[in-house]
Amino acid sequence: MTTTPGEKTPVTLLGLGAMGTALARAWLAAGHPLTVWNRTPARAEPLAAEGAKVAGTAAEAVAASSLIVVCLLDDASVEETLAGTDLTGKDVVDLVTGTPAEARDRAAWAEERGARHLDGGIMAVPPMIGVPEAGGYVFYSGSRELFEEHEATLAVPAGTRYVGEDAGFAALHDVALLSAMYGMFAGVAHAFALIRREDIDPVAFAPLLGDWIGAMAGASVGQTARQLRSGDYTTGVVSNLAMQVAGTPTFMDTAAGQGVSPELLAPYFALMRRRLDVGSGEEDLTGLVDLLVHEG
Repeated sequence: MTTTPGEKTPVTLLGLGAMGTALARAWLAAGHPLTVWNRTPARAEPLAAEGAKVAGTAAEAVAASSLIVVCLLDDASVEETLAGTDLTGKDVVDLVTGTPAEARDRAAWAEERGARHLDGGIMAVPPMIGVPEAGGYVFYSGSRELFEEHEATLAVPAGTRYVGEDAGFAALHDVALLSAMYGMFAGVAHAFALIRREDIDPVAFAPLLGDWIGAMAGASVGQTARQLRSGDYTTGVVSNLAMQVAGTPTFMDTAAGQGVSPELLAPYFALMRRRLDVGSGEEDLTGLVDLLVHEG
């Protein structure tokens, strides 16, 4: 199926959870002909009223468009849904959250069935979809040709960032950023726990914490990246590993004094001590990355 200049690319969307519904509304609002399918048909009814064509089966939905966007629960549901469809000549964009290995396997699976494949990692929540100023975007990896051909359509719901032809790279970028987010949340939880029983207003404390995290992240992320690239972990160090390890008992003693579990900090401090034992005290904390990577 081809489109003439100015004509909007038809899209088939499989899966109408909160994210799928938000994607659907963004494409409809932009004037794209949209065919939708959901295992529970009732979820499609509001979209039908907004102009979407509702397919009775996944196979019918796939047949309706060349560009197939999948936003289902997990990788297993993708295979189950697409198993009985004809993917010959189709462009499959898989927005299911999964592992890099699952993305690579799914890409090979799609290609064996005659389809081009693109994996996506959504860095947004549903309210950010279709709202450019919200800053949401999607990592894409896999077929560069597919991405370049459909970039304008894919950019309608959220920004696009192509990260490579390895199908697993979008999922890897997605999980890496979310892992950092959860690590940050762990530090925030510990900080609030320390003040929880004191006469300190958490609302007044919050901007201090937010500003501090932002300043430290801004300084350290780039420094860590440059050191990893160069292999030199001692250049530009402000607070070296030896000094930071020496200070860790204060954090543990403070937690104990405040009646706070150290379980969120203790593993990181243990890594710091391990690195000091095998590395240089003049290093930054970058060497901890190497301790986390298994050999072989």
